[in-house]
Amino acid sequence: MYQNRATLIGFLGKDAEVKSTRSGVSFTVLSLATKSSWRDRESGGRQSRTTWHRCIVWGRLAAYAATLAKGAHLQIEGEIRTREYTPASDKATTAKSITEVRVTAIAKLDRPAKTEETVA
Repeated sequence: MYQNRATLIGFLGKDAEVKSTRSGVSFTVLSLATKSSWRDRESGGRQSRTTWHRCIVWGRLAAYAATLAKGAHLQIEGEIRTREYTPASDKATTAKSITEVRVTAIAKLDRPAKTEETVA
């Protein structure tokens, strides 16, 4: 049995981007940042590393994803995919590889803004 499933929790680094394929099918691209922290054994100080993930959303979920803005706290689930492409600006025919997460579920983790209640 095989499984390709990723769950990421992080923050959007920029507003969602709606793009379309050559055939006119639209999709949404999310740029999600995750962070890892650890204590350095030699110095004793805290270290951290931010990793950026390119997340692609298709279908009806893409319309919801298109409404997400920079700074949104999200949990996404999906499948890791690697593909090769040749950049249009690259005069040589050197193929490049890119790793993306094909999103199947999005949960918004932001807490609702607190409203001031007036006491009567």
